[in-house]
Amino acid sequence: QVQLVESGGGLVQPGGSLRLSCTASGFTLDYYTIGWFRQAPGKEREGVSCISKSDGSTLYADSVKGRFTISRDNAKNAVYLQMNSLKPEDTGVYYCATDLDHFRCSGLGLMRGSWGQGTQVTVSS
Repeated sequence: QVQLVESGGGLVQPGGSLRLSCTASGFTLDYYTIGWFRQAPGKEREGVSCISKSDGSTLYADSVKGRFTISRDNAKNAVYLQMNSLKPEDTGVYYCATDLDHFRCSGLGLMRGSWGQGTQVTVSS
């Protein structure tokens, strides 16, 4: 019954923008530190961003810093990833996850918690 769902992916041209959403049923997202991850075909899943439970502090991979923004809307029980200035190398399946182990973001390693099914982001001309 507990479900974490990503949405907002799609096909976009280089330089374009997308906003991904992570929503939950069965629990409240603001109780958790939340991470965004992505995986391209044939590659390992990698951390993209994190937003802390405790103080809302954020963390970004160097590859997306300055282009992506993670945020919360607690009224909607949602976490967002605003992606601007998209590059082809941003292509992949994007996942959100809860972190059961940290009150504040502590790196971008894979999290122990609930994971969604992913949403496809394709950046191409």
